[in-house]
Amino acid sequence: MIKQCFHCGTECDTNSFVFDAKDFCCNGCKTVYQIFSENDLAGYYEMENSPGATPTNNKDKFDFLDNDNIVEKLLEFNDGHTQIVNLYIPHIHCSSCIWVLENLNKLNDNIKSSLVNFPKKTVRITYSSEGISLKALVLLISTIGYEPYISLEDYQKNKKGKDRSLIYKLGVAGFAFGNVMLLSFPEYFEVDEFWLNQYKPFFRWIMFVLSLPVVFYAASDYLISAYKGLRSKILNIDIPIALGIAVLFLRSTFEIVTDTGQGFFDSLTGLLFFLLLGKFFQQKTYNFLSFERDYKSYFPIGITKINSNGSEESIQVYDIKQGDKLLIRNEELIPVDAILLKGKGKIDYSFVTGEAEAVRKFSGDKLFAGGKQTGEAIELEALKSVSQSYLTQLWSNDVFAKDKHEGFINVTDSISKYFTIIILIIAFGSAGFWLWFDASKAMNVFTSILIVACPCALALSAPFTLGNMLRIFGKNKFYLKNAHVLEQLAKINSIIFDKTGTITSNKETKVTYEGDPLDNREQTLLKNTLRNSNHPLSRQLYSILKENQIITLDEFNEYSGKGIEASHNDQTIKLGSAAFLKAPVTQKSLKTAVHVATNDNYKGMYTFYNSYRKGLSKLFNSLKNSYEMTILSGDNESERGNLEKLLPPGTKLFFNQKPDEKLNYIKYHQAEGANIMMVGDGLNDAGALRQSNVGIAIAENVNVFTPASDAILDASKFDLIPRYLWASKKAMKVIIASFILSFLYNTVGLAFAISGNLSPVIAAILMPLSSISIVAFTTIMTNLIGKNLNKRI
Repeated sequence: MIKQCFHCGTECDTNSFVFDAKDFCCNGCKTVYQIFSENDLAGYYEMENSPGATPTNNKDKFDFLDNDNIVEKLLEFNDGHTQIVNLYIPHIHCSSCIWVLENLNKLNDNIKSSLVNFPKKTVRITYSSEGISLKALVLLISTIGYEPYISLEDYQKNKKGKDRSLIYKLGVAGFAFGNVMLLSFPEYFEVDEFWLNQYKPFFRWIMFVLSLPVVFYAASDYLISAYKGLRSKILNIDIPIALGIAVLFLRSTFEIVTDTGQGFFDSLTGLLFFLLLGKFFQQKTYNFLSFERDYKSYFPIGITKINSNGSEESIQVYDIKQGDKLLIRNEELIPVDAILLKGKGKIDYSFVTGEAEAVRKFSGDKLFAGGKQTGEAIELEALKSVSQSYLTQLWSNDVFAKDKHEGFINVTDSISKYFTIIILIIAFGSAGFWLWFDASKAMNVFTSILIVACPCALALSAPFTLGNMLRIFGKNKFYLKNAHVLEQLAKINSIIFDKTGTITSNKETKVTYEGDPLDNREQTLLKNTLRNSNHPLSRQLYSILKENQIITLDEFNEYSGKGIEASHNDQTIKLGSAAFLKAPVTQKSLKTAVHVATNDNYKGMYTFYNSYRKGLSKLFNSLKNSYEMTILSGDNESERGNLEKLLPPGTKLFFNQKPDEKLNYIKYHQAEGANIMMVGDGLNDAGALRQSNVGIAIAENVNVFTPASDAILDASKFDLIPRYLWASKKAMKVIIASFILSFLYNTVGLAFAISGNLSPVIAAILMPLSSISIVAFTTIMTNLIGKNLNKRI
């Protein structure tokens, strides 16, 4: 039996959802209605669980969740205090369900957050394991009507079979359309045979019966979508289609009942058949033109693997295998679930849980992917291969989301809304005109306008253009967080570069030492201190120093933009800037250098002679006419002369910039209207990357991934930055061009429809063809843009 929900208006099968006295289709609707009435979710929960309330589940059903081994397999994350679980909820039904499940923290304070994935019908819940167990959490969710489906064998598999409803509806519409056309034969040709004319009324009633499943089943998606849109006061693109279907059916039914004509059942069933056929082919086309980026290509960053002979090598993170020994330095992200072997873990799980407080871990403890080490280097043994999709999820975590300007997707929604209003005005106006001059054409004109002017093609322009560009950028080792980043790239008018590790190459830098020689103990301490750091200068210096025995430091502290302190037994060491070590400033110390002091005695400095990336001068010259360019460096001014010779006149150069000063510089210029792209190394520049309109982290075989960045660029593609900016602007032009094509198509179609020369059936054929043509246009144009990316500047 089908009933309509009292709250959301959705028609539901009562075999699937238990309706109560007020006809709520699901507990989500009932709960939200209760909120609107009493504004108290907790009160509703207490009411549902009051003495005498009907139990909604069998508590014994979840006794298996008392088994720690089973719970461990279900959890995504567990540090002993915070746990994360992803549960499949088959009964997620509508927006009310989403609202209830994302407000579970109102029912229990130990639930920190919950996020629903509506298409997959899952909810990801972060909760305090000290306050509520997984079993109690599952029982809580079950009590309010959302019993999760838990199967250890099928947990990672798709719980839902392939949706074949579109095929069934297409079959119903096709069957009805064919038979109605056959039954309309006497009407088309005005056959004079007595027996055909005698049975015309009977044929018409059969056509009416055949149209019923077409309207109430095959067209249900359009009608329900339009109804929900109107109920929510949103003019979606299904409203004109639903209105055309309703007008055709009602007018045809009126003519059959009053015996004043044969109606438009042939046009009605044909319309639905071709609409659904178009949707089917669109679906096939979209599946073929898949723009999903391969998650393995997201991060070109590497991780340090410790081989069986003790040597270290950098490997890509998706090459990690179970049992591999990994070295995780300060500020590096743990890419896989692992066991801590050596060192003292001080793990920041804020990427995963949002909690910034670091957790202490010791040898033998389990560490989870997504944690960031914030102390000395540690050695791990991988428990599984990397889950790049999980890292991608961390990168897109709402905790690190920043406000961005609204882009073309929102513009599309706005245009679609006004487009629908305009089309309704044109449709009713044209129908009124033809009712006055030729009433026989009014119905065809009205329905043809509503169908042919559907803004589907308009709504597809931006998603397909931006989606394909994300794929193309990914193939060229430029990895964007989402489509909004590409939109922002097209608006950039100012570019800021960090120096060390960004415009300089770590692989070709020369280093010299000046000062008192270091003894063996000091060299060992220096080497192991550098081993713990991820700063570009530390990594360069570490790579050229001779091999020493690996020791575990007693203390290790790294101060962003300043230096490092460490100790082992009775020996201490300080590395960093001259100011950090309070060393005397000389002309030589103004060069890029790492100063060294042991046991508070200044020893000397390692001087770095920068090697700038190939093509740097050409890159800046290609950007100078279109963008304001700035270098913000934390180093001293020793390189000013070299940079002034290398870079075009007008490039702003600022040195001795601390991380907070870089951030404030960007914030100040944004207030003046600048749209800024910051290009940095992703470590000391994290604040500046997050503050900028687009933050790009340069990756050169180091695992310093940060969600503060909007994009990750492989260092080998650094010279392609102008091309990426050019391509983003071209992509926006493709969107505009596709908008214009869509408007031109609608203008031509409307001209024929208003003049009465376009039937609803032909309009139904043209509508999906226009959508597919827009998809083809945007795909071809973006692929052409992609080919030009391979041409070096």
